[in-house]
Amino acid sequence: MQPVPAVGPAAPPIKLEPDASGIIPQEQFRELLRYAQDREVENEKRLRDYTYIEREEERKLDSNGHVKKVETRTHEVLEVYGEPVERLIAKDDKPLSADEAKKQDEKIQKIIDKRKNESESERRKRLEKEEKERQEARKFVLEIADAFNFRLVGSEMLDGRDTWVIEGEPRPGYQPKERGTKIVSKFKGRVWIDKAEGQWVKLDITAIDTISVGWFLVRVHKGTHIVAEQTKVNNEVWLPKHLAVQVDARLVLFKSINEEIDETFRDYKKFRAETKVTVVGETQ
Repeated sequence: MQPVPAVGPAAPPIKLEPDASGIIPQEQFRELLRYAQDREVENEKRLRDYTYIEREEERKLDSNGHVKKVETRTHEVLEVYGEPVERLIAKDDKPLSADEAKKQDEKIQKIIDKRKNESESERRKRLEKEEKERQEARKFVLEIADAFNFRLVGSEMLDGRDTWVIEGEPRPGYQPKERGTKIVSKFKGRVWIDKAEGQWVKLDITAIDTISVGWFLVRVHKGTHIVAEQTKVNNEVWLPKHLAVQVDARLVLFKSINEEIDETFRDYKKFRAETKVTVVGETQ
């Protein structure tokens, strides 16, 4: 297979040069992950400039995999003092009653009051916690390059974007360092990466072994499947588009969970400085 060159001036600062079998050198993939993680941090910051609608559909399945119950919840996601806040606006695709809507407004008001009265010390601790979480996420992402073997399997157009299609499988004998990596190393799958921007566009992963979490209180079974997709918004930021999760698990050794969760994200709108969130007791 011929080396795959980076494309255009906005391309990531590395090239993918797989061997004859398609295996990507570990250091090359580490550089790509490092670049992609930096992009994710920027995406997270820019997401705070947007409001959007998130709809979650939960389908409970019987032992034969047939749908026995469907529930949906739709939220408007707002930014309140730099914090994403969900306001429930519909259940089972029906608007909330007046009483339910009032409770949601009161919830938003409490968050606004809390942030409005936040001390400098509280703000500093909150920001330090966020930064610590970013650093932990970065360590986890970079260890993925050590924990998996990655192989370039081709190219594909997604939403008009030219992407690399890369397959990942756990590296035999590797002992994960981060807790998150121990869990992820039980999965295999594919990632689609935008050639021009080094941004992941789609993830499709499947559990290849049973995963025990919390001293066996939760056991996620082999075959659990996750698909995540992102899209470019306003030609400036990559934001969530779709998340589909098929879960087969058992809690505390007796309660089984067999369900499908499907989330869609839409109606991204730039949050303007002059925009005001209407709260209880105020006029818009």
